[in-house]
Amino acid sequence: MTDIAVIGGGIAGLTAAIYAVRAGKQVTVIEKDCLGGQIIYSPMVENYPGIPRMSGEIFAEHLQEQAEELGASIEYGEVVEIEKEEDHFVIRYEEEIRSKAVILALGAAHRKLGLEGEEDLTGCGVSYCAVCDGAFYEGMDVAIVGGGNTALQDALFLSNTCSSVTVIHRRNEFRGDDRLVKQLEKRHNVHYLMSHLVSGLNQTDGEFSGITVRNLQTGKEEQLPVKGLFVAVGQSPQTKAFAALAQTDKAGYLVAGENCESSTPGIFIAGDCRTKEIRQLTTAAADGAVAALAACSYIG
Repeated sequence: MTDIAVIGGGIAGLTAAIYAVRAGKQVTVIEKDCLGGQIIYSPMVENYPGIPRMSGEIFAEHLQEQAEELGASIEYGEVVEIEKEEDHFVIRYEEEIRSKAVILALGAAHRKLGLEGEEDLTGCGVSYCAVCDGAFYEGMDVAIVGGGNTALQDALFLSNTCSSVTVIHRRNEFRGDDRLVKQLEKRHNVHYLMSHLVSGLNQTDGEFSGITVRNLQTGKEEQLPVKGLFVAVGQSPQTKAFAALAQTDKAGYLVAGENCESSTPGIFIAGDCRTKEIRQLTTAAADGAVAALAACSYIG
């Protein structure tokens, strides 16, 4: 039996493992895909304190090495069930382990446009995080697709440094807060394509060169030669298989406060799958630390 099972090997999960093993606990991290989570797709990390400049992939590699050197065990597999049994939990994936406490660090996946070439251009012209990657497009023309608060906030953020920002939304009015819309209207470098969608990603010699947009009212398509496209059409928390373990909100995020405690004793929530306002590299790491120490206290 392990002391703490961490489900998910992203930034929150690996940070939780580091803090828990340093507290003298036996920790097993179970990851179904790639360690590091979404950060591995970021070409450069410049917003993590103490690290001036490093690729997301190398950042994740360092975090993995640190966790393993301290004594965390990392296994690969997709957890399909977690069952509570008296004083411990049974975690089933390709194998089965028992644990005194569980930290769910499941992450959340950005919704994608589903366009040809999108995967290849991620991090090379296509981004899902304006705060993470906006600085790389200073003085350039960019576009952002989406109509909610995230898209509007991202547009405001990008308008501070980019030459122009074109907001593309499939409806004829925004879903986001009116106060954000009014703030955007004051930015002279922000333009709008309402009732439009992005229908294609353009490449020249294998590099991103702009987008094709379609007018949903007329069906007419046009080319928009932007240097970057920011996609803000929502996120999908990877929590469906674990909804019975903890309370979820309407969007499917697991409900937990800043103490990372779920509605089930012994289950803790960390990272982007948790209900919160800000989902960034630093907040994921913070959650991991808080959840680990809370789990250690629970075990005793």
